[in-house]
Amino acid sequence: MKQTRWLMGMPITVEIVDASATAGAFDDVYAYFNYVDQTFSPFKDTSEVSRVNRGELALADTCHDMQTILKLAAQTTEETHGYFDIWHNGTFNPSGIVKGWAIDEAASLLYMEGFRNFFVDAGGDVQVYGRNAQGEPWTVGICNPFNLQQIVKKIALDERGIATSGSYMRGAHIYNPRDEADQLDEIVSLTVIGPDVLEADRMATAAFAMGRMGVYFIEALPDFEAYMIDRSGQATMTTHFSDYVCA
Repeated sequence: MKQTRWLMGMPITVEIVDASATAGAFDDVYAYFNYVDQTFSPFKDTSEVSRVNRGELALADTCHDMQTILKLAAQTTEETHGYFDIWHNGTFNPSGIVKGWAIDEAASLLYMEGFRNFFVDAGGDVQVYGRNAQGEPWTVGICNPFNLQQIVKKIALDERGIATSGSYMRGAHIYNPRDEADQLDEIVSLTVIGPDVLEADRMATAAFAMGRMGVYFIEALPDFEAYMIDRSGQATMTTHFSDYVCA
């Protein structure tokens, strides 16, 4: 069974291969994403993020999940040498970490319900478990940022996560916390494979903020691989990225 619904400003696709899949399982996942949207969206007046930015809610008084995000953000800032920050010009926006976390949590929800073969895809960031309907590893395509109808690489994954940061879909929405004058225009796409989608997403966001050096930052991380496309269309990949590329 497979469904796609539009939430959090993007298409969210869930496929469950297990024979025990029911419509209720999909409803549970999409209800969770709706909760995340209502809590973390900077575009909803009633969200906790908006209330914090208006001074109506102290960070210390936010919900348990927000506290989790705050801790993850602080951890990411430290691990990436300051290239990740959920504050920009005095505005609180944890979006750079929330999506990967939400996908990972939604996948964990399905796993706890007993499913073992499925994927969750939110806006191109994906967590997979088990195998697809053909009993093979799940495949995820990396889009050509200059032609979104073209797939430049097809990646085979088994119980891992993949996330892409870039400017080609949403424009310039990532900034360099260490140099806000940096236009971040040297690269257009950076895809990261990690042990799960949360890890892939948070490292992809920070690595993109590093510009051309981001792919080398990922290279140094154990159990991570990356594929970078620069503004001229030139691709650079980490040493073992090709291990995941389908023939």
